[in-house]
Amino acid sequence: MQNNDEIEITAKFRRNEMLTQPHREPKAQPEVVPFIRFGAKTDLGNVRENNEDKYDFFEPTEPVLLAERGSMYAVCDGMGGHSAGQIASELALKTLLKAYYNLELPDIDTALHTAVLSANALVREIAQAIPGRRGMGTTLTAAALVEHEAHIVHVGDSRCYLIRGNAVQQVTDDHSYVMEQVRQGLMSLQEAQYSPYRNVITRSIGMEQVEPDIYRVPLEAGDRLVLCTDGLTTHVMDETIAEVVCTHSPSAAAQHLVEMALEEGGSDNVTVIVLHVLDLLPWERAQEIGWV
Repeated sequence: MQNNDEIEITAKFRRNEMLTQPHREPKAQPEVVPFIRFGAKTDLGNVRENNEDKYDFFEPTEPVLLAERGSMYAVCDGMGGHSAGQIASELALKTLLKAYYNLELPDIDTALHTAVLSANALVREIAQAIPGRRGMGTTLTAAALVEHEAHIVHVGDSRCYLIRGNAVQQVTDDHSYVMEQVRQGLMSLQEAQYSPYRNVITRSIGMEQVEPDIYRVPLEAGDRLVLCTDGLTTHVMDETIAEVVCTHSPSAAAQHLVEMALEEGGSDNVTVIVLHVLDLLPWERAQEIGWV
């Protein structure tokens, strides 16, 4: 694996930068369309009684939506018990997708930010209104593939990985107590892995206030993106994830990674989305082959 300096290709965007973008008319059609093959798999795991993980996606065919919002893929890991976590993850994804594809919002990053705040507001409202759902919440990690870029929005400790060639990069930063300790140099990765506080989340959908991280990843043909909950990363190392993804089709890779997590203990629900960017097709070519 290459070092971080060699594969540092993402850029984090700040809220104040996004909100100062001027309004513009939507593009009539994209210049290029990512030609994607994807696979997804979710599993209850070996311990939990219900699956609070959820994934969802939307692949529009309308030229304006493809140009302005692209295709979105997302995973959530709910929390709260007694099915509340499942409800939180379902509400968050439904709201995220609906709000993100609102073309009245001026740009992609503002749309992502607004969509997360909308999801947070709804989950929090339901949690406060129904006693049995008090404290429910969810992580959320989503990728919108728009023309030459992947736009990643992230809250919690689910993850997005980029695999390019033989290098694997964790795009997102975990919003967890132990990883914040690691980033501050107060704890090693090994200590974090076995810490009794490793499941303490510092940001989630459903909190009083939440600020999502947003990243842009320039796409290249051959890139692979993995979105996953911590049910995978607790049991399967980054390098193993990359090896499986590079040697299997997306559907087979998602299936195989879930099976590996179960074989290593399956202590949590586990969900995986694998995206393979086969090519970046010019709009006219995408129409010719019937991709759009």
